[in-house]
Amino acid sequence: MTRRLRLVLLIGSVVLLAAGVAVVLVYRASRQVPEFYRLALEVDPAVQRTASDKMVQQAAALISDVQKQGPWQAVFTEAEINGWLAVERVKNHPELIPETMSDPRVRVEPEGLTLAFRYRDATWEGVVWLTVDLYLVEPNVVALRVRKARAGALPLPLENVLKEVAKATDQLDWQVDWRQAGGDPVAQITIPPLKSHGHRVLQIETLRLEKGRILLAGTTRRT
Repeated sequence: MTRRLRLVLLIGSVVLLAAGVAVVLVYRASRQVPEFYRLALEVDPAVQRTASDKMVQQAAALISDVQKQGPWQAVFTEAEINGWLAVERVKNHPELIPETMSDPRVRVEPEGLTLAFRYRDATWEGVVWLTVDLYLVEPNVVALRVRKARAGALPLPLENVLKEVAKATDQLDWQVDWRQAGGDPVAQITIPPLKSHGHRVLQIETLRLEKGRILLAGTTRRT
């Protein structure tokens, strides 16, 4: 074997080894799971059912409150939302997410909302998660600023995420204006004033993220 051939074989072996290591690292990175998501999936089913029931009760109370003239307020905790996603959504509202998605869970922090879910199609399976800012621009106008999206620990192209957001808002027939803020895409969603019984109109005036909970408040007025 000539020296040149040995050198070519050595370089080829190094390249193949490096490629193999890179594939393994990418695979491991794509399979990583956010800690909050792992813990949310480990919650006892009985605890999830209790939290889901409370979420349903809170929503029913809110619906009752907004039928009356005057201010109203509701607080939904992270545990209640995740319980609802694990129990009530699966049981009565499976159509809310595509078949490629399962087990959605959220984490609520003052600086933003993190959503994670399992994703599976013909080419890839793993956990996708994204971090968004959710805030009120003005009454009944909600801004959704997508800060980052990940497939495991790997960055995920935002174009795919934005397409799903656009599909969801199109189904709701809400007005959506796309903007930019610091290089991040922002969906500015205008929610039509919600008409209640007795010629009253509901107006959302407060949407605030706190540690482990979401505060929603507004006023019902006569038209």
